Amino acid sequence: MVRDVIGVLLEDPFAVMNTIGLVAFALVGATKAIREEFDLFGVAVVGLTTAFAGGATRDVLVGRVPLALRSTGEMSLGVLGVCLAVGLNVALARPDEHPITQFSDAIGLAAFATAGAIVATATGTSGFGVVVIATINAVGGGAFADILLNRSPFVLLEDFYASCAVLGGGTYWLATTVGATGSIAAAACALVTIGTRLAAVTYGWTLPTAQLRGLARDGT
Repeated sequence: MVRDVIGVLLEDPFAVMNTIGLVAFALVGATKAIREEFDLFGVAVVGLTTAFAGGATRDVLVGRVPLALRSTGEMSLGVLGVCLAVGLNVALARPDEHPITQFSDAIGLAAFATAGAIVATATGTSGFGVVVIATINAVGGGAFADILLNRSPFVLLEDFYASCAVLGGGTYWLATTVGATGSIAAAACALVTIGTRLAAVTYGWTLPTAQLRGLARDGT
């Protein structure tokens, strides 16, 4: 079984990462909408937006028709994530705060950062382009979802979130630059992204704000 999984990852790392990311982010986005007491249609819209908006933006940037519009399987994975979120809401009191949802968010972030880096590299973008597209793929859906939820995009606040995708994308580019295979680079990108995100959640890492915690405002 493990050997089969490794074989699939080595054969097509993009398919593996994209599948994981779609299910995980649809679950996370739908859970946020459930917390805001959206109806089932709204829950589905927010969940699917979280899953697909980042990848669609990625595809537009590299000049191709979004993958979500070319494969019914893509949409099925997103719907599966939404259904899982609804099931969690039935089983748990506050599913948006449960470790399952937080871990799914980290998994989705890592998977989509890796998928974006793979696509960017395959289309011949620069190292900077690889990092940018990896980050957009990873956080774009969540940013669009936050707009639907009528709040400032989470990735623009001080939490250490988008930075994890930046580090992951940079790791992918560096790995391929030194001659690593695509599968090794993908694994390294995913591990760095999920590792830094879980560490940020565990230890409360944040980025500094322009106000420097109120010091500038107080003049001290």
